[in-house]
Amino acid sequence: MAVTASAGGGATWPSVPALPDPATETVLASGLLDELSYALGGPFHFLLPDAFDTNLQAMRATLTAAEVDGFVYFAKKSNKAAVWVERCAAHGAGVDVASLGELREALGHGVRGEDVVVTGPAKARELLELAVRQGALIAVDALDELDALLATETVAALRPARVLLRCLPPTQPHSRFGMTDAELTAALDRCVRAGDSVRMEGFSFHLSGYEVGPRAELAARLVERCLKARALGLAADRISVGGGLPVSYTDAESWRAFLAEQHGGHFHAGKSFDSGDFYPYHSPVAGAGALAALLSSRPQGHGQPLAGLLKECGVTLLVEPGRALLDRAGGSVFRIQGVKERDGYRILTVDGSSLSLSEQWFNSEYLPEPWLLPRSSGDSPGVYPASVGAATCLESDLLTWRKVPFWRRPRVGDLLVYPNTAGYQMDSNESPFHELPLPPKVVIDRVERPEGRPAVRPRWRFDRHFLRA
Repeated sequence: MAVTASAGGGATWPSVPALPDPATETVLASGLLDELSYALGGPFHFLLPDAFDTNLQAMRATLTAAEVDGFVYFAKKSNKAAVWVERCAAHGAGVDVASLGELREALGHGVRGEDVVVTGPAKARELLELAVRQGALIAVDALDELDALLATETVAALRPARVLLRCLPPTQPHSRFGMTDAELTAALDRCVRAGDSVRMEGFSFHLSGYEVGPRAELAARLVERCLKARALGLAADRISVGGGLPVSYTDAESWRAFLAEQHGGHFHAGKSFDSGDFYPYHSPVAGAGALAALLSSRPQGHGQPLAGLLKECGVTLLVEPGRALLDRAGGSVFRIQGVKERDGYRILTVDGSSLSLSEQWFNSEYLPEPWLLPRSSGDSPGVYPASVGAATCLESDLLTWRKVPFWRRPRVGDLLVYPNTAGYQMDSNESPFHELPLPPKVVIDRVERPEGRPAVRPRWRFDRHFLRA
């Protein structure tokens, strides 16, 4: 809900609190983060693999409940940590990759080639070669890419290429991804003429936004395309709807209040953001719930929901979530190393940069507000609005432009813990600016509490990707 008190002036400060998360709250209460900050000497990220497992299980359960044959791929671009790919290998899930490095990472951490889908535009020859050699599924984005694939030595000498043909969404005709109807017709003809060199397994699309309806409509169109492709003698038994399953970070009331009340005075230096540019930090259906809504949606012109259409036509549904699999699977920790008083608010300077909160990449703001872990408990509760800047020499390098209403006075040495940053936030943009080292990633494993004994502090280890860096 909106905060209605302030340190002075009678101003109100909209609040965007993170949803409750018992696993993260256990870590916060353990005292482990303060020790890690001291030991590591700078900012770091913590990862919670149990949350990933829970999200994956929920999506699989949703497919099973809808009686739909489906397969879940983790979109690797959403986080570079090795632990997520290791969880995919352990649980037989797939990985969505878009580069040679990502493909090697997936294979090197135990994911079978057959469980990898290769996406992205204009794939390099080396990527296509390795993908075919390992039996990965390749989402072909253009006719020249299909020609390059058919010309690879691996296709000619070793095994057929497994391909999906990516469609240009009719509702987003200016997208740079996918093929037009005419290009798809030509691509199908080339797949037929390629004979045993290609196994054309179906279609895919890349659709911006998070609305369920447009995804269901386009998925139904791809099912119809599969039936027509089968008439040409092609396998065409699966479709990929990509990602786009939203995550809900905060409650509906707080989100509505923030959007209604926020203005330039709530941000450092009068910074303004278009509300439409913010990620939808509250969603009435999210994660596996959004997948269930997609399957139960009734496409126009069909007398049954998408799930029934998929079953009737024998089409497997492929999904490629990133953020939705990483919901509540980690956070980012910074220590305050400077506090500057301004007119009615403070500017906190932390031992890191906004490159570790990638929403700035989209000229937007990561709105779920950080938790303050004070080193002492001397102050009485109050409302202390503060923006959060980086320890760099750039005027625009702020982790949080918004004046966050902290309930205790932030002081040098306190920790700020940004919640739920595993999905597309903590490492998409990171670089060693100012020669500062990249924040390490710490994996926190659940420790079962022995019966009749006190709770055991969570155990931690470095992510294997960090250890190799």
